[in-house]
Parts: sequence; structure tokens; C-alpha cells
Amino acid sequence: MADVENEATEPRQAEVPPQPVAVRVAGDLDIHHAEETRRTLLKAIGEAAPGAEVIIDLRYSSFCDSSGLDVLLAVRRTAMESGHPLRLGAPGHQMLRLLAATGTAGLFAKSHVLGREEPRSTL
Repeated sequence: MADVENEATEPRQAEVPPQPVAVRVAGDLDIHHAEETRRTLLKAIGEAAPGAEVIIDLRYSSFCDSSGLDVLLAVRRTAMESGHPLRLGAPGHQMLRLLAATGTAGLFAKSHVLGREEPRSTL
């Protein structure tokens, strides 16, 4: 019983959440850039610390077509399956309209103000 009491009285170290991983997407997220974007985002998810949030920084992206949306949906699925929260950072007006029109807006966490996360890579 002494061991149980010692465990209860010893201070526990607080777990430090893993640092988020940010990937900046610049330019159009369209059919011409879809595969490169998919590869980069999947690589970032694969290399992220367990449980780390992955932020897709969209502040420099002004256009997304159905190919780009398909990439975001596939990457979201992979992130969820591997235990990584995924967030769209600073999505533009066109992106928000596309998500709303396709009924996918509720599938993504979004933030309109980004922190100081340094992007892992830039597309």
C-alpha cells in the first residue's frame, strides 16, 4: 500500500502538447497543383509528432477548385486516421464559399487569425 500512497503524493509532470505543424499553401489550389499539395501535406502529417495539430495556412492562397477540395478532404481523412487534428488557417472568401456550397464547411476546423507557427514548407 505504501507504493500506492507514494504515487498519489508525487507531483506529476504536466504533459506538454506537441508543437503544431503549419504548411503554407500559396497561389491556386487547383488541378495544376493538387498532387504536389497532396504529397506535401501527407508528408507533413507523416512527420508530425503524435497528436500534433496540422495547420494548412491558406492566407496566401486565393483560389481552390474541386481538385483542391478533393485534396483537402483526403488529407483530412488521413489526418483524422492518424490522430492529428487538422485546421484550415486563414481561409479566404472563395474557399469559405466553396466549402459552404459543397456542404463540407463543417468538416474542417478553421481559424481566421493564425499564430506564429512557422510553416514547415511552402507550396
